[in-house]
Amino acid sequence: MSIPVLICDDSNLARKQMARTLPPFWDVDVTFAKDGAEGIDVIKAGKGSIVFLDLNMPVMDGYQVLEQIQREDLNALVIVVSGDIQPEAHKRVTSLGALAFIKKPVTSAEIETILVDFGIVDKSEFQQAEALHLAEQEAQVTQQQVIHSIPAALPEIGKELNLNPKLRDALQEVANVAMGQAAELLARLLNVFILLPVPNVNVFEASELNMALSAVSEQTQISTVCQGFICEGISGEALLLFHDSSFSDMAKLMGNKEQDTVLQEKEILMDTANTLIGAFLQGFSHQLNVSFSQGHPSVLGQHSTIQEMISANDLRKQKTVAIEIQYKIEHHDVQCDLLLLFTENSLPSLLNSLTYLIE
Repeated sequence: MSIPVLICDDSNLARKQMARTLPPFWDVDVTFAKDGAEGIDVIKAGKGSIVFLDLNMPVMDGYQVLEQIQREDLNALVIVVSGDIQPEAHKRVTSLGALAFIKKPVTSAEIETILVDFGIVDKSEFQQAEALHLAEQEAQVTQQQVIHSIPAALPEIGKELNLNPKLRDALQEVANVAMGQAAELLARLLNVFILLPVPNVNVFEASELNMALSAVSEQTQISTVCQGFICEGISGEALLLFHDSSFSDMAKLMGNKEQDTVLQEKEILMDTANTLIGAFLQGFSHQLNVSFSQGHPSVLGQHSTIQEMISANDLRKQKTVAIEIQYKIEHHDVQCDLLLLFTENSLPSLLNSLTYLIE
């Protein structure tokens, strides 16, 4: 009898990737859910005895799913698969009854270890399957090499500045993993827990970008750092919008006792930008198998509104692909927004780099 397995993730790409890591010999009936609310319905319908659960999702996130499973004593063994790799996230999901925690992107080897360690699948089954498929895998090597060469020959993908759903989903998932890696670094440095959203991915005209930026913080006073990045075929700039109301709490978290307020605020601003931008770009580029060279970060403005910052700086005169992420520190008045803006000319190379993630 097939084992009912639920893969619950808001990313279609992540759901497919997760499904591909399941043992090919494992007799399972897989159901997908795109948010926690759908996931709970699937579990209650008896189609999720084993659940692979993301944390950052709309409607109902992974923590809320675990809470409801625990509260209602639902029949589900949960393995969390998330880009949020903060130690505190691991602690919280374990306390809520999760069987295990795996960071994205997940591998077949990691799934094998989890399934064997918890007695869900017998190790001998993996050994038998490995022996059975060895000859077939060797025969496929040449074919796979040909398939992997295809993305470089797909110039048509980037001819129009249009993100189809598959490409948008792929870009959002890559950003989600990079976001989690940046949050994990900041969380360790400050010994805090970072609240993470689902990244927003959009294509903007110059005027639309300005409107979108204005919507991020409205009339809030902010300080802004900009840092350029480039590799072959891809370039852009990262903007860190640091809310001025966050300086006081951030100074305490960093143990900053500098008496000169101006110097203290600039130090906090640059330290936060270096941490989040650097870690995000490293995680992002690693997934695309590229290497970014980063320019020196510069302060675009301090204690100004978004509108004033836009007026003082010529950000974009062309279309741009924008990734927006909001970082908040739990139990502290600290918030900042990270925006990655890719130039219009970067889109063909960016999308070609994403194609290997898409079937």
